[in-house]
Amino acid sequence: MTNKQSHDDGRLSEEEIRWLEMRAQGGFGIVTTAASNVSEQGKGWDGEFGVWSDLHLPGLTELAAQITKYESIGLVQLFHGGMRAPESLTGVQPVSASENGGRGMNGTTSRALNESEIESIILDFGLAAARCERAGFQGVELHGAHGYLIAQFLGAKTNRRTDQWGGSLAKRWRFLQSIIATVREHTSSDFLVGLRLSPVLASAGFEIRDALETVEMCTEMELDFLHVSCWDIDESVEHDGHVRTYTEWFQQVINGRMPLFSTGMIWNAEDAQKAMDQGTDFVGVGRVGIGYHNWPHYLKDDVDEPARPPFSPEYLAEEGLSPTFIQYMRAWDGFVSN
Repeated sequence: MTNKQSHDDGRLSEEEIRWLEMRAQGGFGIVTTAASNVSEQGKGWDGEFGVWSDLHLPGLTELAAQITKYESIGLVQLFHGGMRAPESLTGVQPVSASENGGRGMNGTTSRALNESEIESIILDFGLAAARCERAGFQGVELHGAHGYLIAQFLGAKTNRRTDQWGGSLAKRWRFLQSIIATVREHTSSDFLVGLRLSPVLASAGFEIRDALETVEMCTEMELDFLHVSCWDIDESVEHDGHVRTYTEWFQQVINGRMPLFSTGMIWNAEDAQKAMDQGTDFVGVGRVGIGYHNWPHYLKDDVDEPARPPFSPEYLAEEGLSPTFIQYMRAWDGFVSN
């Protein structure tokens, strides 16, 4: 989860390490970090930690050790902001598959990456994954959702290229395909590599049919899991004359060929069971995991469900959130009490 509590140069802060360590200590089977940029100029927001340099290895090593100490699996979420890496942070014009502007761009536009730059960013993903393995993490999750660079290449609106990196979905997918292959080349066979994917991203021109075709292509790659990034587990969409939840659509295509993760508005054991009934193999949580470092405790029989927000700043501090993280969570309506 984005929290903005690490150092400007991408080094992990003690607050960030403690926050994630508490989730491992609280019984989560898998602890996935916030999105971490693989390229120095791919930074998306203040306080984001990086994996683009060996400068970051000491903090990454400490974090991996603290997560695995409690027998949790540690995954680093790898991304590049692309057009969502603002010049105010990076000092350079944002880049993307094509020249893009719009919401969140503050009046600026991205420039289209050239061939050598595309290849360089693909290599950055591989080197970042290798760095995570050296640090002691069990795997990485490639962030292909929510409009970051991988999603920008997948979307027909944000990728209007006419070379080998754009056009049909099979060509728009080449960037992601190359990243997966490169990450595999730079890591060992038992290192986990998964993908987070939006089921629909209308602003990028990525619809449910595109998502399902991408899922099918992913099943032919050396991926260990796929994560359908829902905002709400109950969200559904019509496709091919049928209406199903996003999780059900993804599971239908995967058909047992790899594990599926699903997320979105899961708060209690009933919600988690609903996700499992839709066909997911693993249930992920965000906001309830922020509010409760020991959320797995609430999945036990005869345990009342956790109380809902708002949470006091004092309570959130006890749950491991730094003042910066608490301030960031005020952007989520009703999460922090006044």
